[in-house]
Amino acid sequence: MNRSIKHFAAIFAAAFLVMVPAFAIASTWNIDPEHSSAQFKVRHLMVSHVKGGFGKVSGVVTVDDKDVAKSHVTASIDTASLDSGVAKRDAHLKSADFLDVEKYPTMTFTSTKIDKKGDGKLRMTGNLTLHGMTRPVVLEVDGPSAEVKDPMGNIRRGASATTKISRKEFGVVWNKALEAGGVAVGDDVDISIEVEMILAK
Repeated sequence: MNRSIKHFAAIFAAAFLVMVPAFAIASTWNIDPEHSSAQFKVRHLMVSHVKGGFGKVSGVVTVDDKDVAKSHVTASIDTASLDSGVAKRDAHLKSADFLDVEKYPTMTFTSTKIDKKGDGKLRMTGNLTLHGMTRPVVLEVDGPSAEVKDPMGNIRRGASATTKISRKEFGVVWNKALEAGGVAVGDDVDISIEVEMILAK
């Protein structure tokens, strides 16, 4: 009987050692605000596009290289960090007509599903909370990149993502009709995101 127990224990121990690397694959990464940003592009006066971005992006990413579906992302953007290159326009975009940054100082994203679409390609579904409203969005992701060590000894990875949202779906509805037809500001907003992550210690 004791011999059987010892034999079973040996098998269990061996199986556990084999399983450990699978559990160890998942790693936690902090989004580096100094090397991450979110950019936007929206139609203006029906003839061109206005571009801008948010310079303060933070969050945590759990990466499971063995099973990408088990990875997870939570991110936050400081809406007051908006910069389109024109101070007067920035003030309007931050006002209650658009983002109302005093009332809604952050926008957040939490992933709900991640699918692998090919080598280095992911499709990430999640909930975006903007202007006090939460709606599902889908991001097309390139990455994450391979790990690299920076001069300070930190381990880093990066990723890029794109998506398109309707600002009206988030309650950002301000507009003006044009005499020639159409409106001053388009509804669709193209978003591109650049993220650099540091392995948590």
